[in-house]
Amino acid sequence: MKLYYSPGACSLAVHIALEEAGMTCEIERVDLKSKMTESGADFTTINPKGYVPALVFDIGEMVTENLAVLDWIATRNPALGLEGPLGRTRLLETLAYISTEVHKSFKPLFHGGSADETAIARRIVTQRLGFLAEHRPGPYLCGPRPSVADCYLFVMLLWAMRFDIAIPEALLVLRGSMVARPAVQKAMAREGLRVPLVEGAFQKRTGVA
Repeated sequence: MKLYYSPGACSLAVHIALEEAGMTCEIERVDLKSKMTESGADFTTINPKGYVPALVFDIGEMVTENLAVLDWIATRNPALGLEGPLGRTRLLETLAYISTEVHKSFKPLFHGGSADETAIARRIVTQRLGFLAEHRPGPYLCGPRPSVADCYLFVMLLWAMRFDIAIPEALLVLRGSMVARPAVQKAMAREGLRVPLVEGAFQKRTGVA
């Protein structure tokens, strides 16, 4: 199994989840501007979408999109999912919110939006993070223990740090809990990223969405 990633991009969520699950995985870095992998391959011949994450299985099948890959990890590692008859549905609901309402809202900040566009983006991200902070049922996003949704949210919080977006206190605590996890530290180390201990510590290490 191989994960194609770009340091600090949203693929970091999958990388962390794989480490949390104890799933052995080869990783290969992708330059998202040139679309070349570190081994010299044209990434678009591997994933025609041209972006990460892309998880390729030994049988040759590939899964892309954070929501889908994280769901695949959770279905094989129930500790990273949610319990109950609506557990998977609630997890997908949360992952979809992060993907469509939080993740996509960073686009103007990463891709040179106008002053008005970036101001709107910052306000929307703040609102969306506030919603997650207010409605979480426990110390983590979906309860008393981390799920794959926390892996995804953690990356969004790193991006919020990069752009000096205010993070609700409850999510600052959650971020601290995630930073302390060995899986997070290992994934970030493998990508050459410094674990953020203070505001702004992450921002010079990556510029990708």
